[in-house]
Parts: sequence; C-alpha cells; structure tokens
Amino acid sequence: MFDTEIERCVVLGQYIAEHNSTVRDTAAVFGISKSTVHKDVTQRLKYCSPGLFAEVGAVLARNKAERHLRGGEATRIKYELCRRSSAGVDK
Repeated sequence: MFDTEIERCVVLGQYIAEHNSTVRDTAAVFGISKSTVHKDVTQRLKYCSPGLFAEVGAVLARNKAERHLRGGEATRIKYELCRRSSAGVDK
C-alpha cells in the first residue's frame, strides 16, 4: 500500500489534518493498527514534514481535549438502548 514509512507518515498526517480525524478512525480507514498511526504522526512525521506535524498536533490535541465528551455520549447512547430494550420498545 505504501512504498516507504515516510510516505505513510505524510499520507496519514494529511488525512488527519484534512478530516479532523482521530487516530482510531484513521487506523480503521487505512487498515493499520492504532499504534502505527500514533507513532507515525507523533514521532516520525516530525522529521518528514514539520509543518504538517504542527497541523496534526493541533488536531490530536483537540481530540484529546474532547475525548471525555465522546465517551460520555457513547455511554448515554448505550444506556438509552438498554432502557429501550428492557422496556420492550424496538431499537
């Protein structure tokens, strides 16, 4: 899929910057592990493309600041579905 690690770093960084994507979502799109995506965009990208590294860092910082909100929303939806199913209401 990618010829080199450098190419992979840049492509992953561009995807995250353009789509404001999380590491998990990016990994799913490209079919690689979250660990690989995280290492590429937080360590290797710094040397490949410093400008893109700064953009990606801003997106990742925002994602980190918002993650408790996404987790809370996921929990709310989970328990709402449990309440519906226990009440006999179709999902």
